[in-house]
Amino acid sequence: MPQKQNSTKTPPSNFIGWSMIVTALCLILFSLFLPTTPANKVQPYSEFIDLVESDRVKSVTIGSSHLEYILKPSVEAESKQTFVTAIVEQDTELPRLLRQHQVEFSATAANNDGIWGLIKFLFFFFLIINLGNLLFSRGQQGSTSPFSIGRSNARIYSEGTMDVTFDDVAGIDEAKAELLEIVDFLQHGTKYILLGAKIPKGVLLVGPPGTGKTLLAKAIAGEAKVPFFSISGSEFIEMFVGVGASRVRDLFDRAKKQAPAIVFIDELDALGKSRAAAGSLMGGNDEREQTLNQLLAEMDGFEPNAGVILLAATNRPEVLDPALLRPGRFDRRIVVDRPDKSGRLAILEVHARNVRLAGDVDLNKIAARTPGFAGADLANLINEAALLAARRDRPAVVMEDFNEASERILTGLEKKSRVLNEIEKKTVAHHEVGHAIVASLMPGTDQIEKISIVPRGIGALGYTLQLPEEDRFLMIEDEIRGRIATLLGGRAAEELIFGKVSTGASDDIQKATDLAERYVTLYGMSDRLGPMAFEKIQQQFLEGMTNPRRQVSPQLAEEIDHEVKAVIDGAHQVAGEILRNNRQLLVEIAQTLLEQEVLEGAKLRSQLSRAQKTVAVDQWLQSGKFTDNQLLAVITHSNGKTDNQL
Repeated sequence: MPQKQNSTKTPPSNFIGWSMIVTALCLILFSLFLPTTPANKVQPYSEFIDLVESDRVKSVTIGSSHLEYILKPSVEAESKQTFVTAIVEQDTELPRLLRQHQVEFSATAANNDGIWGLIKFLFFFFLIINLGNLLFSRGQQGSTSPFSIGRSNARIYSEGTMDVTFDDVAGIDEAKAELLEIVDFLQHGTKYILLGAKIPKGVLLVGPPGTGKTLLAKAIAGEAKVPFFSISGSEFIEMFVGVGASRVRDLFDRAKKQAPAIVFIDELDALGKSRAAAGSLMGGNDEREQTLNQLLAEMDGFEPNAGVILLAATNRPEVLDPALLRPGRFDRRIVVDRPDKSGRLAILEVHARNVRLAGDVDLNKIAARTPGFAGADLANLINEAALLAARRDRPAVVMEDFNEASERILTGLEKKSRVLNEIEKKTVAHHEVGHAIVASLMPGTDQIEKISIVPRGIGALGYTLQLPEEDRFLMIEDEIRGRIATLLGGRAAEELIFGKVSTGASDDIQKATDLAERYVTLYGMSDRLGPMAFEKIQQQFLEGMTNPRRQVSPQLAEEIDHEVKAVIDGAHQVAGEILRNNRQLLVEIAQTLLEQEVLEGAKLRSQLSRAQKTVAVDQWLQSGKFTDNQLLAVITHSNGKTDNQL
């Protein structure tokens, strides 16, 4: 871990302040519980009056709440003792009674604390002074005290305190090359200045989560050899309006004093959201807007910001304010995307440096089978494989560990404790084999590696594992239709074999519907609606976020739904047609799967290679439609008998 420049050791002033506070509190508590009356024998007031009337009292000292009296020497056993009794305020005859019996009496002042009261006042005074000094000194160190509410909480890294360098970054060579230029300017700025070149004031790193944006920032901190200020965008926003703007000013003031320096703001979207979509102008939105305005002024205002380079990262660039993204503020926008096959191989090699690998481990093969994995995913894959090897007491990590780790990440943990009954096993087996047979005949599908009916993850009673052999960046329309048909292959197999369906296809139906809707509304592949986009892309780098549909007329919305349903129905009919044509193969593979629970590798692919598709399937893949005769044949087949003998 990097060491921060600010020491966490308690300074002497804080130690003295705490010591004074503890001492004062002890004395105050002591004074509260200290008895205010002398430790003498207490007598009832009535007994005191009886003693006075019997001329046995020598002298009396009257205080504010009690009185002390001394008996005459004639009392043998108690002549030298002083007695105490409480004063009865209603007794106004006491002075007259004392004069009548010739008793000496005197009174003390109402406030008899004397020097003790002065001492208590002084300790209260020192308590307040030292407490304020303690809070102020902590505020200067970046704590969230009332005295430091407007100060920046940025962590400062100086030369040698960050152990991450560009050697630890792989798979994003283009982004690394752009940032190497920033580092080179900070170290050798003369050659740029002589040519009249100016270094970018701001560099924005954008990309999906886990691709290495923060890691790149750490590498710059380790390579630049200049002060590096790191802070999260959410740390600027507070409940009180103006606090965030004050922190921005303080951050840049501190950076300017140590220029040349780099300021890194992670998750910039927390404070840089577009002001056009702010909504209400009260509370948190107004605070965020003032903070953003101050940041804009610091980056490109009247006062020059010489020697300070702002580096920021976000995975939501579409929500940032346009004024923040213009040249002069963020001059350079670097996309840190998911790596390709060669990039994944380089990342795996970096993370496998300190892992003992067996001879059968092929990182090139692992890189080929993990498309879409970001750098964080690959690091997790290496770690999961090492943990599995350690759990099995292996001397080194073998390829089997990587395969198991990959399945864990993709499908979840294996749950052998979840026991399925015979009906569930048969349903799951035919469902998964239905997926596999349809996938084996569809264009552009990934290689089928494994079929299992061992439950995994949350609610997955079985799965069909497909691993790609190459990176794909485009999908043709027949490939999309083929994927939808593959998703519906499990439900079609249940209908064919059992004559009824189960709830196991719910996730497949959800994915198929989403893909069919994108087919129509986003990709513009519907012949009837044409190349029109009915969805707005709002999440460029965050997967799983739904895109809102544009405002359309009710008639057009009805047509969109009709087209989506037509795509789903066509894919469902094709899946059923394929499985009816390969019914015997479906039954055979399902029976083998029931016996072995897992089918994988070349043996599985050899069995699936026997599957055949009909002319109707080819026609649908080409046009997305059936001819009238083909549709009639499909409907006729779907009304045939089902095999309920299983």
